[in-house]
Amino acid sequence: MAAVVPSESTDPDLRAAAWDLEPLVDGEGEGGVARRLSDALERARTFSAHHAGKLGELDGAGLREAMSELAVIYELVGRAGYYAALRFSTDTAEPANGALLQRVQEQETAIQTTLLFFELEWAALPDERAEELLASEGLEFCAHHLRNVRRYRDHLLSEAEEKILAEKALTGAGAWSRLFEELTAAIEVELPASAAQAGLGTGRVALDVALSGLSRSERDLRRDTAAAVTAALAPGLRTRAFAFNTLLADKAVDDRLRSYPHWLAARNLANEASDQSVQALIEAVRGRYEIARRWYRLKARLLGVERLSDYDRMAAVTEDEVTFPFAQAREVVLDCYSSFSGELGALAKRFFDERRIDAPVRPAKRGGAFCASAVPAVFPYVLLNYTARRRDVLTLAHELGHGVHFALAARQGVFHQHTPLTLAETASVFGETIVFGRLLEQDSAPASRLALLAENLEDTIATVFRQVAMNRFEDLVHTARREQGELSVERFGELWAASQTELFGDSVELTDGYRTWWSYVPHFIGSPGYVYAYAYGQLLALSIYERYEQTGPELVPRYLELLAAGGSRSPEELGAMVGVDLTDPGFWEAGLDLVERQLREAEEAAQASGRL
Repeated sequence: MAAVVPSESTDPDLRAAAWDLEPLVDGEGEGGVARRLSDALERARTFSAHHAGKLGELDGAGLREAMSELAVIYELVGRAGYYAALRFSTDTAEPANGALLQRVQEQETAIQTTLLFFELEWAALPDERAEELLASEGLEFCAHHLRNVRRYRDHLLSEAEEKILAEKALTGAGAWSRLFEELTAAIEVELPASAAQAGLGTGRVALDVALSGLSRSERDLRRDTAAAVTAALAPGLRTRAFAFNTLLADKAVDDRLRSYPHWLAARNLANEASDQSVQALIEAVRGRYEIARRWYRLKARLLGVERLSDYDRMAAVTEDEVTFPFAQAREVVLDCYSSFSGELGALAKRFFDERRIDAPVRPAKRGGAFCASAVPAVFPYVLLNYTARRRDVLTLAHELGHGVHFALAARQGVFHQHTPLTLAETASVFGETIVFGRLLEQDSAPASRLALLAENLEDTIATVFRQVAMNRFEDLVHTARREQGELSVERFGELWAASQTELFGDSVELTDGYRTWWSYVPHFIGSPGYVYAYAYGQLLALSIYERYEQTGPELVPRYLELLAAGGSRSPEELGAMVGVDLTDPGFWEAGLDLVERQLREAEEAAQASGRL
């Protein structure tokens, strides 16, 4: 059994922070899952019998009625699916959880294949006919969604082919993704002896707990912890590499069959972003890598080393070791949200009051943190792995930002609750930035302020520069897999090192062990191409926050309107609500200038602390 972090064993508020999933199924448990999926499948078959092959005959009222019925079906499926997936995420080793998730996915696939005809027929309608229908009254709840479906026309196959792909995905890409998730969730790290000396405990711990040791001020502890992580990654490395190889090949086949011109094209289309705009973002960030290198050189001076090693990147720059019990984190975050907007504060409070947060670190629990939107009729859920560090407070603020965004956008319904990924980080980064400002305001100690500014800058660098470097790794592996065939573990390591070396330059020395650290990143597996959206969202949110600093409370109503709009409009229209022009080629450079301003603030704090 994995050892627990000290905060989990001593903090009763943290131990009690486990979510209640029963609202998803009205307290019916697994029976509620089965009943909803059965109802959804019956409705889907009836829907198909009424509409298959006849979509072109619908008038506006008929289309509105059809979309309303689809919304009911999707809501039923969503409730069942989220119940199974969220239960699985808290204990991936429990066989009953895996079995339930598999049953749900199989039934979801049956429903999906039954309804496939609808989007295919809708995409095939002539433009004039589609626009005529979309001009009808009462379709606001689905109009933007329907327009987006038509953007996929050139990439859709026949109904028979689409059904085959949907059926096989469950035992293909879906199965490999689940295997990877289970393998990484099961990784346990044997803490080094230096961890016990530093008060971190002994024994085997979850990967997330071990990685948190890399932020400690003791360099020997960081080095030993990194070596322990590398050792823990080794046993299943070839299996994880094989899963990744298989998914890379699977995506290559999909892209070829669907006539996507390159590996990132499908993600860009889903994000409602042009290839040109995404490339402009990536190249703008790569062109400013020196911002990250400049920080790492400064950090080396603060840590008293000639050059950072990879295990030094997240190290605390002072001896300051601020800890936050879970109740204190709750108080700080809720007060910040309420001070900005009473409405946001009330929504954030519901997560605690209604047991919508699962916070403790546990064996076999999925690593990291996320917010699940659930369905519009059910309030969202947040998963954390809370270890009482200051960064965990900001993570809580981040995930609650997603949560209030989902909650406000719920009024848009199942078709428009979600934004494209490029805007999905807006509320989370904005909320995190508000809480950061409060923590900085309350901290007068020079060493502690320096630590906080350093943590904030490092989070920004990780979100903007490191995520773009990860995008470059993805680009390298997808390209190499298509051109060279199956990649060896060593080749993965070479490509990972190449993408990271481009980012760090001469500012960070990469150890040999670091070459395997790509192998626990879930985004590469389950969401190929996702990571650049973090950089997009961070720069957008920073720009909106700067406008808030300039205009004050008058921005609040427009910001809430942006969140409440969900995905009912294009990214450009959503940005315009708060005065941001996403079509401006200079937008990314302006956002990167804000990051450089954060760097200057950290440099000034380092000077003020007398450390240089």
